[in-house]
Amino acid sequence: MLQIISNEWKALLRIKTFSYLSSFFAISLGLVSFLGNEHNKQQAVQQKKATAEVRKNWEGIEEMNPHRAAHYGSFAFRPVTPLSGIDDGVNVTTGNVIRMEGHLQNEAMYSEASQSLSMSKFGKLTPSLVLQFVIPLFLIFLAFNSVSKEREQGRLKLLVLQGASLPKLVVAKALAIWTYGILLLLFTIGAQILLNLQNFMADHLWKLSLLFFSYGMYYYVITALTVYFSARLVNNIAALSSMIAVWLLWTIFLPRIWSNSVEKLYPLPSRHEFKTAMEKDRSQGVDGHNPSDKRGKAFEQKILTQYKVDSLSQLPVNFDGMLMQQDEEYGNQVWDKHFGNSYSILQQQKRSYQFCGIIIPLVSLQDISMGLCGSDMLHFVDFQLQAEQYRRVLVKTLNDKQTYGGSKTGDWSWEENNDFYRSVKDFEYRAPAFKKILPKYCINLFALISWVALTTVLIITGSKKTSIL
Repeated sequence: MLQIISNEWKALLRIKTFSYLSSFFAISLGLVSFLGNEHNKQQAVQQKKATAEVRKNWEGIEEMNPHRAAHYGSFAFRPVTPLSGIDDGVNVTTGNVIRMEGHLQNEAMYSEASQSLSMSKFGKLTPSLVLQFVIPLFLIFLAFNSVSKEREQGRLKLLVLQGASLPKLVVAKALAIWTYGILLLLFTIGAQILLNLQNFMADHLWKLSLLFFSYGMYYYVITALTVYFSARLVNNIAALSSMIAVWLLWTIFLPRIWSNSVEKLYPLPSRHEFKTAMEKDRSQGVDGHNPSDKRGKAFEQKILTQYKVDSLSQLPVNFDGMLMQQDEEYGNQVWDKHFGNSYSILQQQKRSYQFCGIIIPLVSLQDISMGLCGSDMLHFVDFQLQAEQYRRVLVKTLNDKQTYGGSKTGDWSWEENNDFYRSVKDFEYRAPAFKKILPKYCINLFALISWVALTTVLIITGSKKTSIL
């Protein structure tokens, strides 16, 4: 089998067009990897400057009322990762900055697409775009006549008569062409590592290893299926036409049909419906800036009873801070209800879309690719949740300072000094570790492994029925 693979490579290397195209792919992959990495570096530098400026302004607060500082707020910046240069996934369309302040849970803003005039409807040229669409197509053109051409020229019969096993011959041809895709994949991953040597950690290497494994499986499926058609169909044209049809279905038609079906099956509320429902529920809670409303009065009576006093002036704490925090607690419940519902729907959509990989292996590959590069919806949601958790801790810290820091109810002129504000820790996003995200993509891995097994069985059993004439 190794001899057959070696002979296949020698035949490929004798074709000048193959050498030219290989050089073109290597240059293209190296260039898009470099440009993607440079873009990430620029974005990281901008975020670092913005983060430092926000922190400088916060620590520069000399004296301020804690609740005013809650409205002053802070910002959470979603950092780029070394692997997002390979596949930027949803990062282009989702926001990268969240403003964190009292009374409000803001959405992410300042997406790359909203700030760029160069974004086409096809998206940016990234290594993932080349690896997922262009390279498989080239593998199809290399493999479509691998067996049929041998049969048409009479060499297949000669090889069999000389003692070559037909199943081994077909499998070896598939492996020879698959190896070419693996080499391009290794080149891309190697370039990515070299461009990010200073930022790479063990966790990134684990993700890259699984990324390589996933792309390798998809390339094998494409190559093996093409060789199967080449062995079973009557001529080159039939084999090429059949595989191109499969490629079009997998890359264009079926993913769109399945995606639209999933969105209809598990619909998200529109932006207007979502904001209207949030505002309606929010208005039914305590208003921290209107202590005279009936809910505020009920909370006031509860606190007076708790401290066994008759008026707010007798409280040993600042009731204003308590009322503000009560407002926040209710707002948090509203946020958990509506955002939690949206997250639940997104998870249902994702799980349903993952099952699509049983029919369309490209879907599984894309999901794994985005997940390992930290650019899928799960990572974006994780960023939102961490930012919201920090916002709640920040606002509660400020409200507690107003409540228990020594001020009196109604004394809004009371201010806290700089030492307190400098003691408040800054937001720091921690991306999920490899072992935490791996279980979320088991369905995708299972689908790809199943396709590898299926196509292996196809080419082995199909080759036994292949006509050598």
